[in-house]
Amino acid sequence: MKTKKINLVLKGYPRLSETFIAQEILELERSGFDIEIISLRRPYDKTTHPIHEEISASLSYLPEYLHEEPWRVFKAWISARKMPGYKLAVKKFMADYKRDRTRNRIRRFGQGLVLAAEYSQRANLFYVHFLHTPASATRYASIISGVPFTVSAHAKDIWTSPDWELAEKLADCEWCVTCTMGGKDKLASLAPDQDRVRLVYHGLDLSRFPSPKDSKHADNERDGSSEDKAIRLITVGRAVAKKGIDTLLDALARLPEGFHWQWTHIGGGELHDDLVAQAKGLGIADRCKFLGSKSQLEVIASYNESDIFILPCRIDASGDRDGLPNVIVEAESQRLPVITTPISGIPELIRDDGNGVFVPVDDVDELSSAILSLSRDPKRRKRLGLEGESNVRDNFDHLSTIGALVKLLDNSLSKAEKS
Repeated sequence: MKTKKINLVLKGYPRLSETFIAQEILELERSGFDIEIISLRRPYDKTTHPIHEEISASLSYLPEYLHEEPWRVFKAWISARKMPGYKLAVKKFMADYKRDRTRNRIRRFGQGLVLAAEYSQRANLFYVHFLHTPASATRYASIISGVPFTVSAHAKDIWTSPDWELAEKLADCEWCVTCTMGGKDKLASLAPDQDRVRLVYHGLDLSRFPSPKDSKHADNERDGSSEDKAIRLITVGRAVAKKGIDTLLDALARLPEGFHWQWTHIGGGELHDDLVAQAKGLGIADRCKFLGSKSQLEVIASYNESDIFILPCRIDASGDRDGLPNVIVEAESQRLPVITTPISGIPELIRDDGNGVFVPVDDVDELSSAILSLSRDPKRRKRLGLEGESNVRDNFDHLSTIGALVKLLDNSLSKAEKS
């Protein structure tokens, strides 16, 4: 019997920037699910988080590029041709290809062949993270094999995918969960029925983010008035356009003479070198630390050495945007006041001057002013930090948010076993 057996499909695994997925996998294992992780890509991070070592799920990889494993793809094609949904999958692939004539589309169909041929007999359900490329391969595999698929959608996959593709995947999947109300509304408007899309927040494993010691913040009078009272600012997030870190550097450069500050950035990303060069060009490089990717324990230690968390998110030129960045939830769990922007799902967590501070998107002067004002007011920082931590611990504990996902997966597995 294949009870509780799930094929979980990801774009890449393990990844330092996707601890929320690792956290979910671990909690699903604790809930009794037997999970096999299938990744479209091999990892490129040099390190992993401790949570990855706790996950017992088996892990395998699809051919990242079809020409690298041609024999494997050929054998999968031979097997898939005998499966009941092969002709329908080819028909849908050809319809997709007419609207998206790219190698990527061909690659996803080839990966779908391998997924159907090698994995569909080993589980009663496909569960896929991200509604773009991983869901494309999984959708083809599901149609070929008859094994149903379900989806967890996030941010970029929602906002940079064409509506026709989202609508067709939503029509073919059993259900889709997503982590912000804005994402839910977008997908529900494209789904054949609104009940097919559910809101499920990721939450935070608070056992890994214990409340900071009271002494850490009780006597913190850093206000930037002198060298020994230099304010400590921190940003955690990939160096990509949607994070707005270039705007933050411009804002830091406008802080007044005589105001003492230090800023730390944690995260890899394609714009890392550009941001370092920007800091040098602005003449603030001596007060900026670019640490690159760090483990979860190192990130928590950095939170606890800092006074303010800043992430001025934006919608980038491609339409990509964050959903509800987990790093903001993490920072709030460590009693850090947050300065950010009111886009996507962020207002579902942050209340302006309640547990954080909002600034307009890409407004350098307002961001600089907010940093200066909050830095000079330790009492306000403490109030915002305490309220933020209370909100996270009351409403964003992953043990309370995971229940809805467990129920959905259980129902789908029960239905699949009866069919």
